[in-house]
Amino acid sequence: MGGHFEEGESPEDCLLREVKEETGLTLTNYRFRGIVTFCAEDYPTEYMCLYTAEGFTGTLKACDEGKLEWIDKFRLKDLNLWDGDLLFLDLLWRDEPFFSLKLGYHKSDKWYYAALNGKELELFDLCRQDGTLTGHVKERSMVHRDGDLHRTVHIWIIRKREDGGVDVLLQKRSQTKDAYPGCYDISSAGHIQTEDDFEISALRELSEELGIEASAEELRFIGFHEGYRETEFWGQPFKDWELSAVYIYDQPVDEHRLILQASEVENVIFMDYDMILKGIMDGSLPNCIFPEEFKLIKKALEPEFSVQGKI
Repeated sequence: MGGHFEEGESPEDCLLREVKEETGLTLTNYRFRGIVTFCAEDYPTEYMCLYTAEGFTGTLKACDEGKLEWIDKFRLKDLNLWDGDLLFLDLLWRDEPFFSLKLGYHKSDKWYYAALNGKELELFDLCRQDGTLTGHVKERSMVHRDGDLHRTVHIWIIRKREDGGVDVLLQKRSQTKDAYPGCYDISSAGHIQTEDDFEISALRELSEELGIEASAEELRFIGFHEGYRETEFWGQPFKDWELSAVYIYDQPVDEHRLILQASEVENVIFMDYDMILKGIMDGSLPNCIFPEEFKLIKKALEPEFSVQGKI
């Protein structure tokens, strides 16, 4: 429940009055948990003082603003709530220290921006298996906790050798990554943040992770891949269900001159396609690559290389 301040009220004055008016209860134990700044197009900015309460006296009365009902807190996410509300409820459940959360909405009520204590958060559009968007937006850590289907881009950088073979650039993930630290991975990859599309995201990831300024014409789309993995990192469950647009980039790349994003990439290395595939299949290469996706590279290049029999 909530309400607007009246003249001269402190946040606590407003809290106690609104609860009493709407429920008939008098709070005896409550805690100030955070401030939420709501920004919406064509609507004045609002600041919400967020409290939780565990103690009260009195008898619950009927409310003239809606029906009062006790709900199991773990069922709240299944109710028809604003996407951004689920984020601050999650912060409360995790007993986050006092926080400042900023949420931005379009006129359409779509959530497009969030910042926690001044740091922008990653927001993902949830999607269906056919790639269409559900209309819901969710914060990154919650997506990976709950295993929601979301969109990513994967760019495989290849180098054709004189002997007819193909090398593929692998990146070794930073040891500080929230998932698969220190594993070999796709040349460049990333999540699609809300309101972006596949191609824009692919070009951005190449630039941010490797310092490659590519053009859309230099990307070769080779298909979509849907993958799911469930594991644990840093003591937390990690469920990754993603629909990935997969690209090949075959422009000349000198791996020694790449500008690596230290927070994402520890190093990079070109390796023979067949050696990588063997390492993926027999486990000798520490990696987080989906074998089915890696085989898309061979399928895409077969018309060119089947004559040499090198791939």
